[in-house]
Amino acid sequence: MGRVWRSQAVVLAVLGAAAAMAGAAPQVPCYFVFGDSLVDNGNNNGIVSMARANYPPYGIDFAGGPTGRFSNGLTAVDVISRLLGFDDFIPPFAGASSDQLLTGVNFASAAAGIREETGQQLGGRITFSGQVQNYQSAVEQLVSILGDEDSAAARLSQCIFTVGMGSNDYLNNYFQPAFYDTANRYTPAQYADDLAARYVPLLQALYSYGARKVALMGVGQVGCSPNELATQSANGVTCVDRINVAVRMFNQRLLRVVDQFNRLPGAHFTFVNIDGIFADILRAPGAHGLRVTNRGCCGVGRNNGQVTCLPFQTPCANRHEYLFWDAFHPDRGGQRARRTAGVQRPAVLRHVPRRPPDPRPTLVYLTHRQSEELAGGRRAPVSPFLRGVWTLYTYVTKIYAEF
Repeated sequence: MGRVWRSQAVVLAVLGAAAAMAGAAPQVPCYFVFGDSLVDNGNNNGIVSMARANYPPYGIDFAGGPTGRFSNGLTAVDVISRLLGFDDFIPPFAGASSDQLLTGVNFASAAAGIREETGQQLGGRITFSGQVQNYQSAVEQLVSILGDEDSAAARLSQCIFTVGMGSNDYLNNYFQPAFYDTANRYTPAQYADDLAARYVPLLQALYSYGARKVALMGVGQVGCSPNELATQSANGVTCVDRINVAVRMFNQRLLRVVDQFNRLPGAHFTFVNIDGIFADILRAPGAHGLRVTNRGCCGVGRNNGQVTCLPFQTPCANRHEYLFWDAFHPDRGGQRARRTAGVQRPAVLRHVPRRPPDPRPTLVYLTHRQSEELAGGRRAPVSPFLRGVWTLYTYVTKIYAEF
């Protein structure tokens, strides 16, 4: 997100080294996560929903076994938390203690979307508006813990926030005509506009409650997931372009959203180009240690993509060679293949000194060499998954130091 992780011990050793490089103390006081099943780490476990992953074979390569993560092992935010120097993974908001709120929690919920109805055919989920409400509740608790609003605001202004929404608004809404009529009501461009218009006030609420350093994750190439290949690709190999084209329209709107927020005092929003990352992987999967990009390692039906992993199903033996773990989600092999991160660095308006805005934001791809340079010459982890996360980590902490 060698090229093959041969054991959990190796994973933990690499993570230990990464944490040591990040420093003995965390680089930021807290890290908050918002999103869907790509980063959900257990918030859906207690919800009546089909969108749950707290059973084997999920977590087969995770030291704690199944936790609610929709992966065989770690998610990108798990590794980012270690690279930032946190001793433990950022916990799910469900069941988090007051003390844990001080260092950040994960609000993500599988099947969640920007639109309220998104994912409802799967049962319960915490929509993005619900996640924002949970964050607002958490901030109120932080005010009580720290004593006053100024202290809470000062702490939150130093924290990192990652927000990744929108995938389900396409997979489990717009391109699900059996359950939703949005495709009949909106053209792809109109739908992208609608999503962005709904996204902005919720991001504004995060800003109003102290979020300043925010990374907006773009939506990836969902038209290349095993589920879409199984149901909408003639040969089960060729990506569904009409889905990817529609998603890119939304990503383009996100660039403007980033610009908009960076006009606010103290705000520093960035855009992470997930679409570009997956495009690089699919162009040369072998260069990333992958051999299978169109099938899930576990699942049912064509491409192992028509149904997600069944309880206690035996997954593929060579999962390190698979881009996808199940019908929708990258496995740890696929995640570690994220060798580059596309990051949008638009202009930032500051009070003092005041920096003139760039006339037009530039999309920047960071290579492994550039990530090492940003890290001040420190050696980046050799795993492609960690290398990709290291790129994001070093870039975020670099701009964090600047602002």
